[in-house]
Amino acid sequence: MLCIPANSQDYPEEVWGKADLIVSEISGFNFPGIDYYVTDFKTSNDTTEWYTQAINKAIDVCSEKGGGVVIVPEGIYFTGPIILKSNVRLHISDGAILKFSTNPVDYLPVVETRWEGVDCYNYCPLIYAVNETNIAITGNGILDGQADIKNWWHWKGKSEYGWEEGMSSQLDPAGRPRLMFFEQNNVPVEERIMGEGSYLRPPFIQFLNCNTILIENITIKNSPFWIIHPLLSENIIIRGITAISNGPNNDGCDPESCKNVLIEDCFFETGDDCIAIKSGRNNDGRTWNIPSENIVIRNCRMHDGHGGVVMGSEISGGCMNIFVEDCLMDSPNLERAIRIKTNSFRGGIIENIFIRNITIGEVEEAVLKINCIYEMKDGEKGDHPPLVRKIFLDNIRSEKSKYAIYFQGIDMQNVIHDVIINNCYFNGVEKGNFIEFADFPILHRVYINDRLIKL
Repeated sequence: MLCIPANSQDYPEEVWGKADLIVSEISGFNFPGIDYYVTDFKTSNDTTEWYTQAINKAIDVCSEKGGGVVIVPEGIYFTGPIILKSNVRLHISDGAILKFSTNPVDYLPVVETRWEGVDCYNYCPLIYAVNETNIAITGNGILDGQADIKNWWHWKGKSEYGWEEGMSSQLDPAGRPRLMFFEQNNVPVEERIMGEGSYLRPPFIQFLNCNTILIENITIKNSPFWIIHPLLSENIIIRGITAISNGPNNDGCDPESCKNVLIEDCFFETGDDCIAIKSGRNNDGRTWNIPSENIVIRNCRMHDGHGGVVMGSEISGGCMNIFVEDCLMDSPNLERAIRIKTNSFRGGIIENIFIRNITIGEVEEAVLKINCIYEMKDGEKGDHPPLVRKIFLDNIRSEKSKYAIYFQGIDMQNVIHDVIINNCYFNGVEKGNFIEFADFPILHRVYINDRLIKL
């Protein structure tokens, strides 16, 4: 835990040294130099175009023999779910495209997973691993989930994603409402069987309870749901990836209850948050009580999305020691740059968030938004108020936004405090700041529309 003095106008010297230490400790990747080509594992059980069994067989053999590199050579390959195993690097070669099935039945039987922060058994993710060590996806090729308004996305239940009257969706009683009932009533996880008839879309890549993960250079597009979802995992590098997927809930990267994570040199154009740090929803998150911590995000570009770097909303286990630096965020379709979203059902402590050297061209709403009544109906009150504290912004420059900062706290509860903003220039701001039920941030050399803001 970093010890940060309250009301300090400057970062203590050790803060960014801590970020460097986190990065230096992410290690242990070691894949033997033995290559396994998926084309060598084609069997009569696979059709001419489908490579599901060949890819998974290559991975199994590679792992059983001590590890190595499973290579998808140049070409187009159709596949169902891929199950990654320990000591295997799945390499998508330049010119290779993996096109994933859009038939939900191919993602059965259900597997252990977490959906919007709630533990359950649901459709298998497109690429999945559980309890594995030393795994990777690399290469300059493309992973295409083939999701669109005719496949997967209409399950959201919104017309802009292809849903029409009479279609089933996650809003049906057997879908999301049923899952939320399970969580609210502490139904044992092994009884939370979703899958067919639930219309809960699977994430593209999910690694559950894994250690030593590398995802590098690949392009990922058209995801059914969240794109990259490390869960209850640690020692993770996500580097140089391009995530382009503009569907519903298409977050770019969601480290959830993860420790020691580096996300760098990535590009995000997404239908939801570019990067969203999470740690479980409500009772489930509090039961695990595992925060996301020691996460470094640097040199990334955020284009379309609901937020550039976001904490929440499934954040009941808390998060701490988050470092964001040297990123570019710019799009009329990017709603906020930095966002914290939670409420008094979620709870959790969000603290020690350090952000510096961020260039923002245009965002639709706010540069920094902290919302502690996210998705709350009027009059609703939960029993687990969150705590948001020790948020530091330094050298942030933006050119266009409705608000510079937008804080929504909780009436009669001091849940947002020790926010320090230093050496920042917010230009093209239409409405200034909005602060409700929150301590005013400490400002030092902060300009809005070229005017120095003083306490």
